[in-house]
Amino acid sequence: QVQLVESGGGLAQPGGTLRLSCAASGSIFNINVMGWYRQAIGKQRELVALIGSRDSTNYADSVKGRFTISRDNAKKTVHLQMNSLKPEDTAVYYCNVWTTMRDYWGQGTQVTVSS
Repeated sequence: QVQLVESGGGLAQPGGTLRLSCAASGSIFNINVMGWYRQAIGKQRELVALIGSRDSTNYADSVKGRFTISRDNAKKTVHLQMNSLKPEDTAVYYCNVWTTMRDYWGQGTQVTVSS
């Protein structure tokens, strides 16, 4: 059974920082793309950032220059460093991992940016 466990969400002030982590466990092999998505209340889930198996990255325009995605293949983890947070970054953030067979989703972690 595969599990993706996210951590690091919480409350931050505008301009603050948070670091999200997602650890994959269980029978998960041949991981390709790892990424983060988010869903704000009343909105559709949207891509935040992706990182390929060779560390190529892709970011949503709204987070470029503020967020950094990274991965540790040995530990099957993916991180999202979020700097210069804005209130519009408030959402539930989901980890997503693609293998050669299928993709998996985490349960989500709440990020709230408010003063």
